[in-house]
Amino acid sequence: MSPEIITIIALAAMFVVATVLPVNMGALAFVAAFLVGTLALGMDTDSIIGAFPGDLFLILVGVTYLFAIAQNNGTVDLLVRSAVRLVGGRIAAIPWVMFAITALLTAVGALSPAAVAIIAPIALGFAARYGINPLLMGMMVVHGAQGGGFSPISIYGATVNGIVAGTDLPAGPLTLFLSSLLFNIGISVLLFFSLGGRSLIGRHARDHDEVHVGEHSDDAERLAVRGHGSSAYKAEEPGSGETPRGLRFDQIATLIGLLLLGVLSLGFDLDIGFVAITVAVVLAVLSPKAQKGAINKISWSTVLLLGGMLTFVGVMEEAGTIEYVGDSVAGLGAPMLVALLLCYIGAIVSAFASSTAILGVTIPLAVPFLLAGDVSAVGMIAALSVASTIVDVSPFSTNGALVLANAKGVDPDRFYRQILAYSGVVVLIGPLVAWAVLAAPGWL
Repeated sequence: MSPEIITIIALAAMFVVATVLPVNMGALAFVAAFLVGTLALGMDTDSIIGAFPGDLFLILVGVTYLFAIAQNNGTVDLLVRSAVRLVGGRIAAIPWVMFAITALLTAVGALSPAAVAIIAPIALGFAARYGINPLLMGMMVVHGAQGGGFSPISIYGATVNGIVAGTDLPAGPLTLFLSSLLFNIGISVLLFFSLGGRSLIGRHARDHDEVHVGEHSDDAERLAVRGHGSSAYKAEEPGSGETPRGLRFDQIATLIGLLLLGVLSLGFDLDIGFVAITVAVVLAVLSPKAQKGAINKISWSTVLLLGGMLTFVGVMEEAGTIEYVGDSVAGLGAPMLVALLLCYIGAIVSAFASSTAILGVTIPLAVPFLLAGDVSAVGMIAALSVASTIVDVSPFSTNGALVLANAKGVDPDRFYRQILAYSGVVVLIGPLVAWAVLAAPGWL
């Protein structure tokens, strides 16, 4: 059996095992890289370790460490409170505020599941209180997370841009970000008007007996949200006596740090990982108590996942699998059809497995095909990225499961069927639309 086929079988086996069993796919990938590399390819361990993505490791650790500090010191709470108070009692605006908050969190470095875990309980609590369709609210949160998920300083964005930077393909970080954001906004507009959003227009929170929102600003603050840095957030209860606190020094410093991260990494082209971890360490020095436990909140499972998967991709490159797949795909003789098939493969697998892992595999596999120049590389990477992440609405994904778990006042079985039906529509139509809008026209 050829080395290329062995690596493909190993890759498929990893996805099956990680889907059936609660085993981190990154750990499986490290084992596969070691066994396949040494036994099938005759690689030494130094060569295998050399494929480890050290730059991406620094980005993952730095960005998630910084976000953990922001979560710990209440800066995330502050952003949520500020955004929700902008609603001013207008119920139709609440789903959009939830979309915007979640997009902001992922755009500045939160992992998509972490952002959804924080916002979904709040959003679905508002849905139950104000009579908003829970499917609408839950899916707005998920699409918000995906909309902001490809900013240049986000985890998804840094992953895709880092992979592309290591090839001869043209880079388009801003195009990738805006493609995902606008695509998810478009889906959310359709959702809003399809799932009862029109009936929310003109309704005000003061019309609901259980929520005491008046015309004065003091009453409007009842819409504030509080939390303690985890997914256990809840809407503030009327009469609780709690009012939003003023800005503290560490929160001001965190907001400045997040601003500096964007300016230095985007405006001055400094390494995102180094900038993020520098900002995080400065915040830790300025306020040691506020950052207590932040190291434990770094998403080590994601670090392991991407580290293992990209190390295995390095072994696949050594085996010639990337070129083998690229040549096989190119041999089909219909570049646009191939592009569409790649989008569907990414979407279908991602609906049941990790989107991060899918991005780490499918984009390198598509590189030889894109180098042929028959399809716009920037547009195709954007289409593949969007197709592989919009399906996170699936109840089998972490994001979809979080929405299902946090729904209030609904029949769980019926709500599960609704999410399943919606995710089926997204898997069926989403990749086709992403391909048709982003890849096929060739305008990106």
